[in-house]
Amino acid sequence: MFEKIKGSAKSPARPAIPQILNGLIGGFAGIGVVAYLAEVSNLPLLMAPFGATCVLLFAAPAAPLAQPRNVVLGHLIAASVGLLVLNIFGAGLFQMALGVGLAIALMQVFRAVHPPAGANPLVVILGGVTDWWFLVTPVLIGALTLVLIALVLNNLGKGKNWPVYWA
Repeated sequence: MFEKIKGSAKSPARPAIPQILNGLIGGFAGIGVVAYLAEVSNLPLLMAPFGATCVLLFAAPAAPLAQPRNVVLGHLIAASVGLLVLNIFGAGLFQMALGVGLAIALMQVFRAVHPPAGANPLVVILGGVTDWWFLVTPVLIGALTLVLIALVLNNLGKGKNWPVYWA
């Protein structure tokens, strides 16, 4: 059984320096801009899953899970599920498990799987967020801001073409 844990393939190669720099600059710019906008607008625009979103957007921009549709819809779907579960069933261990499971299933149904968004039901339920405005700020505004930053940074340089697809 422990042999399976070891796996059968070698670790992936280290990314090239430009890709590593894209991850560094993208993560810094993405969270930095969203945090700055939150400060100047006095709106709650940041949430922890956006850090993981930056990993996909800037370290693996060609991945299907890092495309705009997946980022925006995935976050909206998962946060909606968290709000729905909390408002109907309240907070608890069962509700958190139900929220994450439903969010995964619905992201799959709508072809918008975005792994960082899987944490949104936990953010909502653990934070006691019951206001549906949460879908606008931080979810929608934050996700769109990160996608716009990725649109700029992931297209800098010759031969770059991001996103891979929109719909």
